[in-house]
Amino acid sequence: MTVNNVIIIGAPRSGTNMLRDVLCEFDGVATWPCDEINYLWRHGNVRYPSDEIPAERATSAVQAYIKKQFDWVANRYKAHTIVEKTCANSLRVPFVDRAVPDAKYVYIYRDGIDTTGSAKLRWQAKLDIPYLMEKVRFVPLTDLPYYGTRYLWSRVYRLFSREQRLAFWGPALDGMPEILEQYNLNEVCALQWQRCVENAETAFAGMPQNKVVRVRYEDFVHDPQAELARVVEFLGLDVPAEAIQEAVSNVSSKSVGKGRASLEASEVTRLESLVGETLDRYGYRD
Repeated sequence: MTVNNVIIIGAPRSGTNMLRDVLCEFDGVATWPCDEINYLWRHGNVRYPSDEIPAERATSAVQAYIKKQFDWVANRYKAHTIVEKTCANSLRVPFVDRAVPDAKYVYIYRDGIDTTGSAKLRWQAKLDIPYLMEKVRFVPLTDLPYYGTRYLWSRVYRLFSREQRLAFWGPALDGMPEILEQYNLNEVCALQWQRCVENAETAFAGMPQNKVVRVRYEDFVHDPQAELARVVEFLGLDVPAEAIQEAVSNVSSKSVGKGRASLEASEVTRLESLVGETLDRYGYRD
């Protein structure tokens, strides 16, 4: 049986989880039983200093390893379509495309100021043991000591941080230590969003049009049935209209504007001056 590989690309807090979950409502469509698999994508490059991993580091060994992980999901769930979502992949689409050359992409993007207000909460989140254990299952054994040390340091850092934040969270940008030193937490979140969408857009601009479909988060949550039908058609899935309607029955637009509303007007102005060109490109600044 031919298996279709679908990779969702998007910055943190841009609706990637929502999109993955509605696609996996369909028969024969499956994903990993955890939130993200960045640990798997980084295997073989575990000590690379950021998530902006160059394409040439997707060696034949890395390609074989990633293929094995996709095959595991296909076999375990008897699936014809595998959907993968790891936000850090938005920084390294050429690497991902070399590792999974037959993949199709769904690129979802959202107002960067809205995502900033939401992402800040994740930087400051308390320990969630059940969530952590779901992800630990997918850490390669040889990489466990490295990640265990980093995780412990991040939690200890939070205890003494003036912003009550973790030492790191989300996609790791090139130059991340300097960024964390130079900018406040809201600005770091905005810069993460900007680099994610800029890197992704640059990569997709050089790909054949039949490899990627773009989804605006705000459009999806306001008209989820029509938007999901468009994605389903692009992916070539044979899904009846009633199944599409059922899959999006819990999709809500209530989060639109929530992140912006959590920020002071002066902070929004400062963030817009920092990432304004990217906001303009996506139509998110009046």
